[in-house]
Amino acid sequence: MKLTFKGKRISGLLTVVPRHEQSFVEDMKQFNFPEARSRKLMEVMGYDKHRLVADGVCVSDLAVAGLQHLFDKGALGRDDFDALILVTQTPDHPMPPTSNVIQGRLQLKDDLFCLDINQGCAGFVVGLMQAFLLLEQPAIRKVVLVNADVVSRKTSPKDRNSYPLIGDAASITVVERGDSAGAIHANIKMDGTRREALMIPAGGMRLPHSEQTAVLEDVGDNNLRAQDHLRMDGSAVFNFVQVEVPPMVTSLLEQAGIDADAVDWFLFHQPNRFMLQKLADKIGIPHDKVPMNVVEKYGNSSGVTIPMAIVENLKNELVARSFQVCLAGFGVGLTWGSMLMRLGELQFCEMLEY
Repeated sequence: MKLTFKGKRISGLLTVVPRHEQSFVEDMKQFNFPEARSRKLMEVMGYDKHRLVADGVCVSDLAVAGLQHLFDKGALGRDDFDALILVTQTPDHPMPPTSNVIQGRLQLKDDLFCLDINQGCAGFVVGLMQAFLLLEQPAIRKVVLVNADVVSRKTSPKDRNSYPLIGDAASITVVERGDSAGAIHANIKMDGTRREALMIPAGGMRLPHSEQTAVLEDVGDNNLRAQDHLRMDGSAVFNFVQVEVPPMVTSLLEQAGIDADAVDWFLFHQPNRFMLQKLADKIGIPHDKVPMNVVEKYGNSSGVTIPMAIVENLKNELVARSFQVCLAGFGVGLTWGSMLMRLGELQFCEMLEY
C-alpha cells in the first residue's frame, strides 16, 4: 500500500533509556555455550551492551518520565496536544489501554484522543502514519507519538539467540502540521501467514500464562526458554528482511521520484549490525549512510531503534538543519514499512536516562 501525506512534520524527538547497562560478556555467563563461539557471535552481530529495565518497570513508567521531562523544561505544554498514540507490544495490562494509563497518571485533559497500537519492529513508521492521519482532523492540532517496549521482561536470559540483542527503551515524538513541509511518501505491507517467525506464544487468550508455560525448555543448541518468552526464527527473519525490504525501499524512492543518492540518511530498524550491512549491500547504499550503532550501545528495542538511531547520530545537527531521510521498519507480524520525509529543525532532540 502506497501512502502520501502533506503538510505534516516531526517537531521534536526524545528517547528514554534505562540507566542499567549490561554487557554481552556478563550475558555469556548465563549461556551453556563455549565462550569462544559466543565472542565470535559478539563480533559478527555487533553485540556489546544493552539497556535493561529493572524488575517491575513498565512502558507507562518510561513514557511518563519522558513526558514529564518535556513538561518541566517547557518543550511541550500539557494541553498542547490533542492525541496520544502509544505503539507497544508490552502493555502494562491486557486492559485498560496503556495510553489511558499514561493520560491518567499525568492527569492530562479528558479531551484527548488516546490510542494503543500493537506493533513491533515497524511500529515507529506505523505510528507516524496514524499520527499524520489524525492531523487531518481540524480538532487535532498536535499529536504525541509514544513508541515503547520492555521486551527484556519477556525474553529468557538463557536464550543466546535473543537475549543479548534485546534492549528496552521509549521514544516520544511530537508531530504537527507544517505549512512549508514537503510531501511525505510511505508504504506498508503485512503478511500474517509468517507470524510465527517472531512470537511470544503464551500470555494471551490463545495460550494463557500458567505454570506449564513458564517452564524453561531446551529448544536446541543449549538455548533455554519458556513459552512465555520471545521466540525468534533467526533464519526466517533474516531471509524475510533480505527479500522484502530492498524492493520496498526501491519502490518508495520510485514513488517519490528521487534516487538513493538524494537521501542523506537511511534510518532503519536495527536488529543487528550484520543484518543491516547485508541489507545496505542489497539495496546498494553506502554503509556510512546507514547508522548501525544502536544495538551495540543500547540493544534492539524493537521499533524504538529508529528514533534511537536518529537521536544517537543526529541530535545536534537536527536542531539546526534538516535532512532527507528514509525510515524503514520490518519484523513482527510480519510487517514491513518505509517512509521518505524531510526531517530537521527540531525544537528538541535528546536522550533521557530513566
